[in-house]
Amino acid sequence: MLCVLIAFISCKNKSQPQSETSNETPKYEETWESLATNDREPEWFKDAKFGIYFHWGLYSVPAFDNEWYPRWMYVSGRTEWGGKIFEHQQKTYGSLSEFNYHDFIPMFTAEHFDAKEWADLFKKSGAKFAGPVAQHHDGFAMWGSKVNPWNAKDMGPKKDILGELYVELKKNDMKTIATFHHAKLLQRYAQDTLQWAKNSSDPGFDSHYPYHPDYITSTTDPKLRKFYGNMPANEFHDYWLNQVNEVVDNYAPDIIWFDSWLDKIPENYRQKMVAHHFNTAVSRGQKPIAAYKQEDLPANVGMLDIEQGGKTGLSDDYWLTDITISNYSWSYISGQTYKKPDLVIRNMIDVWSKRGVVLLNISPKANGTILDEQRQVLLTIGEWIDKYQEAVYETRAYTTFGYGEAAFEKGEFGGQSATMAYNEKDIRFMLSKDNKHLYIFSLGLPKADSNIEIRTPIRSKIKKVSLVGSGVDLKWSVTNNKLTFTTPSSSQMDAIATVFKVDFE
Repeated sequence: MLCVLIAFISCKNKSQPQSETSNETPKYEETWESLATNDREPEWFKDAKFGIYFHWGLYSVPAFDNEWYPRWMYVSGRTEWGGKIFEHQQKTYGSLSEFNYHDFIPMFTAEHFDAKEWADLFKKSGAKFAGPVAQHHDGFAMWGSKVNPWNAKDMGPKKDILGELYVELKKNDMKTIATFHHAKLLQRYAQDTLQWAKNSSDPGFDSHYPYHPDYITSTTDPKLRKFYGNMPANEFHDYWLNQVNEVVDNYAPDIIWFDSWLDKIPENYRQKMVAHHFNTAVSRGQKPIAAYKQEDLPANVGMLDIEQGGKTGLSDDYWLTDITISNYSWSYISGQTYKKPDLVIRNMIDVWSKRGVVLLNISPKANGTILDEQRQVLLTIGEWIDKYQEAVYETRAYTTFGYGEAAFEKGEFGGQSATMAYNEKDIRFMLSKDNKHLYIFSLGLPKADSNIEIRTPIRSKIKKVSLVGSGVDLKWSVTNNKLTFTTPSSSQMDAIATVFKVDFE
């Protein structure tokens, strides 16, 4: 009997899931020096070129003015950006004594959200990675959280938005990203009356919810204070970290991405966060990335993201830019307008030519629909990439990004804007990974049957010049290392961006 019992226990123990890291020493220590040994530019990321994410949450319900609605609904007397929201809130939903931001939760229904359909759309758009804003500044989590009681699985849609989407993205062989913006949630101004709501038109900028004793933002209710960030700093920092770790542990994102205000989190917490992501991902066989803005992580540890713009020249390192599909507001608002596909694609090509990768934001409605206007932009991008994919995915930057005549537009967050007006006279280069092919992008429709001289010297010996898409061979010549070729008919080229291919011997 004893032998049988021992055998049963032994078999039962073998059937229990074992932690992949339980008997292993973590590869990365919680120091910048150790974390800098991670491959911060994995091959899959260099190949990807393009990802999609989306601002979607409670702020999508009022669908008014911008995604910072939960902040500005508590600020009266403001004339700048967001200044219309306070009055709109009062007229539409009532006074702040009757209706507060968390009261939007039952109205965030997401009944039309279809993870499979969304993932398929993202794949058709040409994106190689995708994912949601996991949590914006407002403190509402878009996954089934055990740490944060204010989450989409337990409230509102009652769906694990992030989890359901990740399942479908992985079926499409796509990488995943989760973006975190909740470092701004902590209430940092409870003791600073000058920074309170009612006392300033821009109260306490490093906290999302404006504090005032008369407002719910000052609540000490054990549950509500987590939503409005009104807790001691040490408690909040644990709360912040535990949520990031929960997503890493339960959903295995390839990229975790952080908005501004990450620098407000103490350094040791940021080190713990990155180390946990790297160690957990590597134990699963992933090649992880941690993306940041400004100087919130060391440049040799994380992947820099430049908001709504990009670098002006060829970068030594890979980088990200997050841009919007819309002309105004990251989240859906009533009357929203969208960028033209040619504008988006041409600016994407410019980013790629400078070792950048594009993260494009879309704006679903609160009910879970993605408007046809947004879909059309995505599908046009996908059709263009599909036609020229050999010049896109498995390519690398050339010795120079290119040249052109487009008027410079300064980016709001550094570098150049994401809405530069390029045309056929703006030339960009990409090189195949095997160095056998140079791709020349004309950011528009060149004149038919005309000669184009490439200003940049090409010192490799040329074998052939052709048009990508049709494969038609072009007449060409080289003088003093300057390539000249003759364009085909307009019908064979592309009004969005035409791509020529130079084969080297």
